[in-house]
Amino acid sequence: MNLAANRIQRRLWTSIVLATLLATSLVVAIALGSVALPFADVLRALAGGELEGFGGDIVRAIRLPRALLAASVGAVLAVCGAYLQGMFRNPLADPSLIGVTAGASVGASAAIMFGGAMLGVVSLGAFAGGLVAVWLVYRVATGVQGTSVATMLLMGIAVTALAASLTGLMDYFADSANLRRMSLWRMGGLDGATGARALLVLATLAVLLLSMKSTVRGLNTLLLGESQARHLGVDVERLKSHLIVLVALGVGVSVAVAGSIAFVGLVVPHMIRLCVGPDHRMLVPLSALGGASLLLLADTLARTVIAPTELPVGLVTALIGAPFFVFLLVRHRELIR
Repeated sequence: MNLAANRIQRRLWTSIVLATLLATSLVVAIALGSVALPFADVLRALAGGELEGFGGDIVRAIRLPRALLAASVGAVLAVCGAYLQGMFRNPLADPSLIGVTAGASVGASAAIMFGGAMLGVVSLGAFAGGLVAVWLVYRVATGVQGTSVATMLLMGIAVTALAASLTGLMDYFADSANLRRMSLWRMGGLDGATGARALLVLATLAVLLLSMKSTVRGLNTLLLGESQARHLGVDVERLKSHLIVLVALGVGVSVAVAGSIAFVGLVVPHMIRLCVGPDHRMLVPLSALGGASLLLLADTLARTVIAPTELPVGLVTALIGAPFFVFLLVRHRELIR
């Protein structure tokens, strides 16, 4: 009884902390920039009030769309990470580590080079590239005994290397305009934020969260192992196929609008799992809150740390995520000794 009560209390407090962190991150992201705005003015603008001077235009036309895009992209990447970690039953699974992000980058680069920079074309290319990449990793890493994590990571390295060679070839043959566009885009950035892009990613996030109804029970059962899940009535292959499409969709849309942003899908679900446990009914929505907060804070740092110059947000998340990944590897090695 005490254990159940403690678990419920821990989940409640984690939810409250993450919701508060997201709200605070949103206000800070809108307030800080090349022109600093008072927090009271930001709150008034978010409540629908009018601001004197150009403050209202800065909030509504520039910073609010960018903040919404950052939050929605972070949430989508974190949810995709939670789905992948549940599918592979390993906390090291991440869209950037198993080649999904690299595949989406190839598809989006090809769309930019051959189809123009229209958002719909780039999104379709990124989705197709991510789908092919995650399908290749899944098919090679999955055998009679289930999915091999070691093979998954090695295949991710191979897919990423292949993607790097393909993007290198496109860079070589691209004209100067497309080359610059592809290079800046691959570093990850939210400087092209618009209301339409934010709505596209928010719609994708809604699809991922609504899909919880058909996935979380299977993911929770899959924690027992694939054979046990089959005995309990879970169609494992159908579940994995469903998750592959969802992850490819989420990563593809995120890569299309914001470029390659690594490690959000690795760091956030792992930290949430440490707080609330492996139950995906809580893990997935709380990962969305955590991912939104992390990318909002990372984008705020990218815009302000060496202002007025703006860093690509993908570099900031890599600086955060790479040391964390090393920590996970060291911790995993110590646990299996």
